[in-house]
Amino acid sequence: MASEKPADLFDLFDSFEEEAFRLETLDDYSGSGNVDAYRAFLAGEPQPADYNDGWVEELRRHTSAGKRVHRVHVLSRPLTPYLRFELGWGYRKNATGGEEFFVLDTTDRSDPLHGVPDFWLFDGVTPAVMRYTGDGSFAGADIVPDDRSREFRTHRDTALANAVPFADRWAKHGG
Repeated sequence: MASEKPADLFDLFDSFEEEAFRLETLDDYSGSGNVDAYRAFLAGEPQPADYNDGWVEELRRHTSAGKRVHRVHVLSRPLTPYLRFELGWGYRKNATGGEEFFVLDTTDRSDPLHGVPDFWLFDGVTPAVMRYTGDGSFAGADIVPDDRSREFRTHRDTALANAVPFADRWAKHGG
């Protein structure tokens, strides 16, 4: 990474060199991102062809440069309406840009990451803890000192060791 400490989450996306990992733990992010698309999903409308194109294009830039972007979502069944939207529209579309998705289903087992916050981890070194309001609105990200990176690498490794690829989960359970 660059020698200068990134100022915010956007800087981290601009400067990571090899890997961006995301842990998602919430059942509802409906106040964040494309609220109109979520409403359309709930109304039973078809997914717009240009849904999430900006993020998919950014993903393609990263993955075509050999960078890995991947995430694990901790969830349990039955899925909330938001999770049906996220998995059915979001994950399936974002995968076309090269993002990799995994699911840690805690329906029939304990959560090995109970109490761990949502976060991004860049290059295994720089964690950013995500903050959300009660309605699922993004409230910011706190860049965590690099000296805590080992803690977040352990969370990442635990998540990946206990998760299954999204495609396998989707084939078995769908939305």
